[in-house]
Order: sequence, then C-alpha cells, then structure tokens
Amino acid sequence: MGKLLALAIVGVLAALIGERLMGFRHRMCASRELKPKRLPNCHLIKGIEAGSEDIDILPNGLAFISSGLKYPGLKSFAPDKRGEILLLDLKEDDPRPVELRINHGFDLASFNPHGISLYIGDDDAVYLFVVNHPRYKSTVELFKFVEDDNSLVHLKTIKHELLASVNDIVALGPDSFYATNDHYFTGITLMLLEMFLGLAWTNVVYYSPQEVKEVAAGFYSANGINISPDGKYVYIADLLDHNIHVFEKHANLSLTPLKVLQLDTLVDNISVDPYTGDVWVGCHPNGMKLFLYDPENVPGSEVLHIQDILSKKPTVTQVYIDDGSVIQGSSVATVYDNQLLIGTVFHKGLHCEL
Repeated sequence: MGKLLALAIVGVLAALIGERLMGFRHRMCASRELKPKRLPNCHLIKGIEAGSEDIDILPNGLAFISSGLKYPGLKSFAPDKRGEILLLDLKEDDPRPVELRINHGFDLASFNPHGISLYIGDDDAVYLFVVNHPRYKSTVELFKFVEDDNSLVHLKTIKHELLASVNDIVALGPDSFYATNDHYFTGITLMLLEMFLGLAWTNVVYYSPQEVKEVAAGFYSANGINISPDGKYVYIADLLDHNIHVFEKHANLSLTPLKVLQLDTLVDNISVDPYTGDVWVGCHPNGMKLFLYDPENVPGSEVLHIQDILSKKPTVTQVYIDDGSVIQGSSVATVYDNQLLIGTVFHKGLHCEL
C-alpha cells in the first residue's frame, strides 16, 4: 500500500512538473519561429555596445538612453563596465550618443540603470527618474538635467520597502511616480519561481514623499509602464502573460482596470507618442533565447505599433522583427519626427527612418 501511495505521489509530482514546464515554455514563447521584417532605412547607433534598455525623448528631440544594465541571469557584453545614461540629439543629421556627466557625490561605480522616465516641471526644468540596481539592490534616482553642459545633477535616492525590485517607472511630477515591481532583483530563487511557476504576484506602486501605496497587483511579471498624453490612462506590460493592461487613473492616484490587450510576444517597455497617443512596444519574440543565451542561436527583436488602444479593436502592427542577426533582445521602441529608436537589454541600439 505504501509503495502504491509513493508511486501515486511521484506520478502527481511528475504531472505537475510537466504541466509547469509546458506553461513555462508557453510564457517564454519558446517554440516561436521568426520571419524577419526589417525597415529599409535603419542603421546601428555607433557608440552603443552594452545595451540601451530604456529610452525617453524630450519634445526638442533629445533622447535619454539607459545603458549597461547588469540583469541577473542575462547576458552582458560588458560585465566590467559601469552603467551610464547616454544622450542622443535626434535633430542632428547623424546623431551620436554622448555620456551624460553626473555630478560628484553620486556612486557611479555601482550605477546599474534600468527603466527611465522624464518629467518637465512648471519652470521647464527637466527631471530624469532612473531605476537603479546598485549591487543588485533597488533604488530610484532622481536627477535634474542641465542642458548647457550635458550633465545630470543628482537630487536624491529613493528607497522604500514597497519598491523592492523595481523594473520600470513613469514620472507623474517632480518627485512622484508609478513603478512596476517584479522579483528579478530580490533573489535568484524568487526570480526562478516567478518565471517557472507563473505566479501572479507582481505589482505597481505609487510613490510620493507624502504617500506610498500599491495601486495594482496580480501580474505575472509587471514590466513596462507608461501614461496616455492626457494623463487619464496608464498602460502596464505583463511580460510573461504577453499583454498590456489598460487602467484608468483617478484623482487620488488609484487605478481601475479597463481592459487587457493580448499579444503573442513578451512585452517589455512601453512608449507613448505624445502627439497621437499611439503605443510603441519593444518585445522579445522568444524569451527562452533571451534568458538562455546561446551565441549560435541568439535572441531576436520585435517592435509593435498599437493604434487606438482604448477602442474595442485596437490596430496592432508588427513594424519590425529580426532574428538577432542585426539586433538582439529589443526592450524598447520609441518615435520622434518619423524616426524610430529601438533599444535592447544588453546589445546595441538601432536608428530607423519611418
């Protein structure tokens, strides 16, 4: 009787593991094959060799790029190089990135920038919010941009127990924001559990000096976040559930779910066209190749353009897809004046004319 019970338990465990493995492969889009779809006027951006994980652009065409992210378990082509914030002037004929100098007193040696967001104050001051993972911890760094000498003045470091493993951020004011949390920087065990078991346990947090609170939860892997041009709606990417959640934002900063747009890809950072409201997304068409990097079978890249996301039938267009021969691991896509920038977690950056 004991042997039969043991065999039954083993069978149940085997079935459970098999089901989880199948679920994991589905979440990673592991079986997806890529047919390249490239744009005719694209070139790699010289000077970006260690990633361009997130990009945000000012109305005057200055693009801010986070580069050099060291992500647990992911490939790095420059493991000994510290992170940096690059500036690219898209009004130039042949834009080249320059590193923004950060004032003394900030710990540059451990700088590990991730998601970023810009905010323009009432006095036209430009504030840059940067998700940072110094020594694999999680902070949010607030900078003020000085255009005269292309520098960043560090204003403060934000830490909070509800900001345990921040992935991305969207600024709401000069000292407030929404942030997505995952479990990638809280420890390898929790990261593997998140990916393998598919637990819907990540969230979105609102932060201000006066109040910090959870405003949304139940995501498999809350990732990119952004806001509509009118400030009424918030878009949140769930990487492992292949979708974008649309929330209505209220005066008290709480969020109410409106809809979910399902997509057949791992959705990373979200950019919003400030003029049209269109959504642009950098995606990972095969997550297995991203997380289990093989130089003989590299991860590809995908860019989606979403129009009328608030409507019943949004238009989703696959603008760009590559098998990794040009650009690997796309994490963000954003537009300015008929120009498209595609950034990556750890590879290069691509500049295209639309």
